[in-house]
Amino acid sequence: MLAARLRRRAILCVLGSSACFTVAAAFVKAIGSAVPTWEVVFFRSAVAALCMLPLIRRAGGWSVLRTRQPLGHAGRLLAGLAGMYGSFYGYARLPMATVTALGFSMPIFLALLSVPLLRERVGLDRGLALAAGLAGVLLVLRPWQGSGGLPSVPALVVVTGVVFWALSMISIRRMGQSGERNVTIVLLFTLGSSVVSGLLCIPVWVMPSGQTLVALVGVGAVSAVAQLLMTEGYRSGEATVLAPFEYGAILYAVLLAFLVWGEVPGAWELAGIAVLVASGLYAWWRAGRAAS
Repeated sequence: MLAARLRRRAILCVLGSSACFTVAAAFVKAIGSAVPTWEVVFFRSAVAALCMLPLIRRAGGWSVLRTRQPLGHAGRLLAGLAGMYGSFYGYARLPMATVTALGFSMPIFLALLSVPLLRERVGLDRGLALAAGLAGVLLVLRPWQGSGGLPSVPALVVVTGVVFWALSMISIRRMGQSGERNVTIVLLFTLGSSVVSGLLCIPVWVMPSGQTLVALVGVGAVSAVAQLLMTEGYRSGEATVLAPFEYGAILYAVLLAFLVWGEVPGAWELAGIAVLVASGLYAWWRAGRAAS
């Protein structure tokens, strides 16, 4: 019963994280090309760090940043920054629902990487759910359209970032298995990404307008909540169980893109979304039966 409750809690954390990340993505899309991508990454990290400072005090002071896994945090930092850059770059150049759909390659890579890196097992039921998820992504992207599809460079940057996001999730899971605290994982990443992205955006800095500044602050504040939920979910749950629930974000993205920008998915996109949602719900149902 305890294992079932922990699994349900982890799933809810991932669903909540997906919703928050979608709102943050909408802020990034609204910013567009007004400032360089690394500047968006810096504001996202720096504002999130400020929002999380009270956590340091509640967790016992700066000693919460002490860790015996510096290499694990370094890998998490590099992979997380690469993933963040890829998604932000895409949201400024591609439709919101399209970038979100590309992001759903992450659970596929995550499940595949979890087998050799985390020694997790993917049974037949989970394997079928992941395969269905991949089919849904393909329906959304329609690669058979050739030159009529997505611009190649932004799409490649986004997909590369997705692979790094999967590696970032692997790092979180490994540190969680080794006993690293959730607050330590989150704070070290947020502070570290603030420093690194701050240095990288100095050569390309553009002074933001007032409206852009509000959106930049919004990215960081909402992402702080999303980061906590995501880290807690993957820290306490199996990656191959949680991966399909990332798909919930596509519903949030489609709805938000329609309400704000009037973007309406076509028939292929809707078919892909239906497959993605169905595969996620099926995986949740099977996971619940296995734990009962």
